[in-house]
Amino acid sequence: AAPKQAAPSKLSLVDHVLLPLLLMVTTPTFCHITAWLTAQPEPTLSTLAAAAAAGPAALAADVLASTMPDAKAAVLLTAFSGLALLIYAIPGPVKFGPISDRGARPAYADNAMWHCVLFPLVFVLGAAAGLYPLSVLYDHFGATVGLLNFGGLAFCALLYAKGLSRLGLRPSGPDAGSSGKGLLFDYYWGTELYPQLGGVDVKRFVNCRISMTYWMLAGVSFAAASHSRHGRLDPGLVLCAASQFVYLVKFFYWEIGYMRSIDIITDRAGFYETWGCLVWVPSIYTLHTRSMVQLPSGLSWPAAGATGGRAR
Repeated sequence: AAPKQAAPSKLSLVDHVLLPLLLMVTTPTFCHITAWLTAQPEPTLSTLAAAAAAGPAALAADVLASTMPDAKAAVLLTAFSGLALLIYAIPGPVKFGPISDRGARPAYADNAMWHCVLFPLVFVLGAAAGLYPLSVLYDHFGATVGLLNFGGLAFCALLYAKGLSRLGLRPSGPDAGSSGKGLLFDYYWGTELYPQLGGVDVKRFVNCRISMTYWMLAGVSFAAASHSRHGRLDPGLVLCAASQFVYLVKFFYWEIGYMRSIDIITDRAGFYETWGCLVWVPSIYTLHTRSMVQLPSGLSWPAAGATGGRAR
């Protein structure tokens, strides 16, 4: 008789089923709730608590309605991704990541500073030309989060299938396959280390050229949204957006270093890594600046500058 398989240990059940499931349920929900909350006239926890007390079902319906994907969000994300792809194709010196356990050595065109300069420039010039308001990222934030979330979950399923050679897809390299810890964990963790689609490195494009770029420009767009609502610039928001922008300029200067970090050389492209960059970063890393659109900081320029100086 075939030997009986050992029952999963409590540690395996927690680490490979319960915790991934908890994160995959709560984090998308949290992103939708914060997108709804920061669009309220008073984006505070008291507002959320009052809405929940008035009726959880009504709150859930409001949250879903405010974050439902629409055509404008689809156009915005298509244009955003299309511009990123055009800049991605700019040639640059070839730099390499470390050799993986299975012998793969990823190669990258070092063109991140082209992206860092050209993308914000095109974004601002498009607004100046009247193609869209500079506040466009804020104006369509709820629908954008919904589209990123639902699209990101589907994209992770595609990557899951690709890493396991399903649906007619094939892995891009040798570092692929199941972790042996079950379907749920494989979807959460990913099934491929260095996936590519159409010659585009998925991790680099998603993590850097979409996620970090959105974070970089969000502060600029949110500051413009604040100005259009209140008739003046909010010093706290402007200086917060500026420090965020400078931080991400530094990131793009160091992008090849990031491509040699644990995020890239250890974490596979699954929900944890890819959904996290597609949805969690735009939703949560921008939460502070987004909240200040409806709820201004109230800081003067000297006070905002002094606060920024202490933070440094």
